[in-house]
This record gives sequence, structure tokens and C-alpha cells, in this order.
Amino acid sequence: MADRTSQGGDGDGIRTFPFPVELSEGGVGMQVGPMGPHRTWHADAPLHRVHRIDFHVVMLFDKGPVRHMIDFAEYEAYAGDVLWIRPGQVHRFSKFSGYRGTVLTMQPGFLPRATVEATGLYRYDLPPLLHPDAAQLAGLGASLAQLRREYKDTATLPLSLHTAVLRHSLTAFLLRLAHLAASSQEAALAQSDTTFTLFRDAVEKDFATNHSVSAYADALGYSRRTLVRAVRAATGETPKGFIDKRVVLEAKRLLAHTDLPIGRVGAAVGFADAANFSKFFQLHAGQTPVGFRAELR
Repeated sequence: MADRTSQGGDGDGIRTFPFPVELSEGGVGMQVGPMGPHRTWHADAPLHRVHRIDFHVVMLFDKGPVRHMIDFAEYEAYAGDVLWIRPGQVHRFSKFSGYRGTVLTMQPGFLPRATVEATGLYRYDLPPLLHPDAAQLAGLGASLAQLRREYKDTATLPLSLHTAVLRHSLTAFLLRLAHLAASSQEAALAQSDTTFTLFRDAVEKDFATNHSVSAYADALGYSRRTLVRAVRAATGETPKGFIDKRVVLEAKRLLAHTDLPIGRVGAAVGFADAANFSKFFQLHAGQTPVGFRAELR
């Protein structure tokens, strides 16, 4: 693929680089070819710097691992994986990874609106890193290889027909990719549901003695990051917030329905020190344990 020597700008200081139409075969709104070293969108924007592009990039890897940052999240891709970066997303290539495989770039507006909607080109909620199985990878690879052949064949057809064929071939590839992205999201949500369910059950069992997110993650065999994502997807809050909410609920129940001293209530929900419990309760309930109990009686 080719370098780009013009640039755009953004108020956040991250430079945006446009699609290099004049460097594509026949000046069409897409490019497809091999990935290799020393490739950049712009002479002043080495790949390892944070930058933004105003076009789609799809990378199908032949080798790995490759580390790549998209919207400030790090992704690690292996052979057979796909990275899909959409217009406006901030990203950065790794200095230390060898990018090998095929890269497709596409200018917004190259495909008609109906195709854009059918292929979910602007579904920013879909995961950028995709892991096709053997059958999906074979389909994607064959479709991409056909697209590469059509892209390079600029002599067989007039430009208008060549462009039309490219659009059809590109649509076929993107429909496969969109299906993979949607099914990957469904699988991720199912995993999140399972992870959250296990976490919720563990909290219900141990909240009176365990307030540590890391301890729950370790016990369940998840990374802290995985647990955060799953709980946030299910509840909109952090694991720590979920634990604290359960602790406060139990404390309120004990304050409302028993005559236990404040210190004993605190001990029952995991606080050895009554003063620490009172501070915790006031922070989360907006009033002291004594005030909360008095209000109910």
C-alpha cells in the first residue's frame, strides 16, 4: 500500500489522515494488498504514533502476535485474526510487532447506503478484534483473494464496470465480516452474562467477609479487566460498586429489622471497626447508621 502526504486536524490534537484516493488503482475508493514493514499513512505520522483516519481499515493477519491500540484499548491479534478499524477511531501500530497479512482500506461513500446499513460499517459497538473459526476464515480469505484479483485487474473492464465489480466483491467480503462481527458480539455478551452470573452468586455468598474485586476475580479464574467488562455490561456499574451496594443493602436490613448495636451490624457485613463501617455507610447511604435506624422507628 502507499504513503499519504496530506493531513487533516482535530481539536483534540490527534491528527486525522484522509483516504489516499489518488494512490489507489484507477483512483477508486478502496485499496487492498499485503501488509509489510515501514508502512505509514503519512510521512510525519509513523505507525507507532497515535493518530486517526477517516476511512475503514480491515487487517487479516497471517502471523502473530501483533499488538495494536484502538481507542486506547490494547488488542493482541494472532494468525487468522481480523482487526477492523472504523473511521474516526484513534489507533496506533506497535513498534515491535511484524504486521503480516492482507490489509483492506475503504473510503466512506464508496459503497451505497443500503450496503453500508446491511454490512454495519458504522457499528462502533461491535468488537474490533475478531477470531474467525476455520470455516469463517476460509470464506473470508477466499472472498478477500477475489477482491484483490479484481482490484489489480484494471485492464479487462472499463473503469465504470471495474468499479461496479469492485463494489460487488467488496460487499460480499463485508457481509461475511459483518456476520462474524455480530456473532462475535453475541458470544461476548453470552460470556459476559455467564461471568456476571458467577460473580453475582459469589458476592451473594461471600459479601459479608469479602469486599475485594481482585479476590473475586482470582477465585472465579477471571482477570480483573474481564470482570469489570462483564459487570459493567450487565449492570452499568463497576464490580466494586456492585459489592458495596450489596453490603449497604444488608446493613440496612439489619439496621431496620434488628436491635443489634451499630458495631455488631458493621461486623456482620465485614467491618471490624465500627467507625469505618459508619463512614462507609454514610458515604453510600447518605446518612449515618444511627440516623437511618432512627428514621425508620
